[in-house]
Amino acid sequence: MQPDNPNLSKEEIRRRIWSLMEESNIASFPRPVYGRIPNFVGSDIAARRLSELEEFKRARVVKVNPDAPQITVRYLTLLEGKMLLMPTPRLKSGFLMLNPKIIPKRAYGEASSIRGAFKYGKACGINETPTVDLIVAGSVAVSRDGVRVGKGGGYSEIEYGVLREIGAVDENTPILTTVHDAQIVDFVPKDVFDLTVNAIVTPSKTIRIENVGERPRGIIWDRLSEERIREIPILAQLKRTKPSN
Repeated sequence: MQPDNPNLSKEEIRRRIWSLMEESNIASFPRPVYGRIPNFVGSDIAARRLSELEEFKRARVVKVNPDAPQITVRYLTLLEGKMLLMPTPRLKSGFLMLNPKIIPKRAYGEASSIRGAFKYGKACGINETPTVDLIVAGSVAVSRDGVRVGKGGGYSEIEYGVLREIGAVDENTPILTTVHDAQIVDFVPKDVFDLTVNAIVTPSKTIRIENVGERPRGIIWDRLSEERIREIPILAQLKRTKPSN
């Protein structure tokens, strides 16, 4: 059953989706999926469907989350000769840039993993980050009007906010997500910092979102504690360089 009750919180939606995926055996390695961006059966098919979209074909630099269900998206990004910008887990080491021109083709699969990205990628400072043409985000759930639910850490929103702050993305940068059909829900409560996606790509279909609304224009600093900022070095760096009002 889809969590379509408009009174459900994001955490309730997460728990329902995680349970549904485990109980229906549509979850894939690593399992159990609780607490993760869940990998799913057919994630490779969804990735190939995404790679056929015009947004992907025309992109030169693609930012993809580091989670398991998007590993094929990362691989196809390299295979198609595109630059891959990959956030490190919890943004502890900022972003990594992977250039397929200097990575052996036989190593693209390894480079698409988190460990391989550290091996073959280069740390990308905030002054070295190129313009990003496409963002691919992982989701625990996503509503039919494009509001996504992550695993609860807010990292996709922080990553987006950082990229907006440094001018690497703008309001027109497309955001896509790949999920299993069972992860699509009727309603997700939306906060000011939430990202809406332009398209939802599953193993069986692509759903276009006509009106994604306004996206955050940068980091919403008053929503972040000083402790959280200190935990993420790239945020602390941005905070130091931010002009005081």
